[in-house]
Amino acid sequence: MTKARVGDQEFVELFRNLGPTEMANRLAISQTKVHARRRRLEQKLGITIEGPNKVRSEQRIPQPQGEHRARLEVRSGHVLVASDAHYWPGEETLLHRALVRFTKELRGSLRALILNGDVMDFPAISRHAAIGWESRPKVQDEIEWAQERLDELQAAAGRIPLIWTLGNHDARFESRLANLAPEYAKVHGVHLKDHFPLWRPCWSVWLNDDTVCKHRFRGGIHAVHNNLLWSGKNILTGHLHSARVVSLTDYNGTRWGVDTGCLAEPSARAFTDYTEDNPLNWRSAFAVLTFVEGRLLQPELVLKFDEKRVQFRGELITP
Repeated sequence: MTKARVGDQEFVELFRNLGPTEMANRLAISQTKVHARRRRLEQKLGITIEGPNKVRSEQRIPQPQGEHRARLEVRSGHVLVASDAHYWPGEETLLHRALVRFTKELRGSLRALILNGDVMDFPAISRHAAIGWESRPKVQDEIEWAQERLDELQAAAGRIPLIWTLGNHDARFESRLANLAPEYAKVHGVHLKDHFPLWRPCWSVWLNDDTVCKHRFRGGIHAVHNNLLWSGKNILTGHLHSARVVSLTDYNGTRWGVDTGCLAEPSARAFTDYTEDNPLNWRSAFAVLTFVEGRLLQPELVLKFDEKRVQFRGELITP
């Protein structure tokens, strides 16, 4: 399909009449690019451009500095939590396809989709020295590839909340700019969220005040147990890529700790050099949370089974 070219005024009228989803389909471009151009035109023309339902997408997004803590009340239904995609241009993983499928199939009962940090890798702006002369993707290429993958998740999710907790790799984008060019603070485009306008950025997500999702907390082989011990909450983290569920019972009852694994392949190019071809206690996975009467049931993992299938609740599924 050939991408349609439209002038500024025609773009404004199309947005107001069709809304971002139908407009993206009509012009054969992503919703991310539709929203990016709408923001530019609002600044250029000094107007507000709203869709036909009169609800601007920015109402789902916090102020430019993001949020310290996002909160959601979930009485019943599901929440999907996926971490460490480390999206690398040209690589689309089995677990990403599985996440798109689960998002689409659970949409009727899905209350939120949470990307729990390290959506991006950004090796070209890492503080770590290069190893030899390995090829590193350009920042722009990484962003565009991630926009395409997140567009797929957005289309599958419909209108549910989309939340992105900051990971240490994600933070490289703004940290590099803040250290080298602090004068550009708050200029549009220097914040990672500017390139992903439908995703709500924060440090942590609190579900019903007793379940916390954040990219990382404690480290080491016993991190998931120590997260439970020191947080006093159900807690889901990524960062360590280990994909496991741990329980802890005390006088306050039972709570659950989850390492959600990684959407990336452990053998992905993002990892191959610095891991030196060592054996890795990592697994490709994401978490499915189920809430009943406001309480979290035992968390479940969707795990990679082989190159074409994932396993969930005793079944093999091809995304």
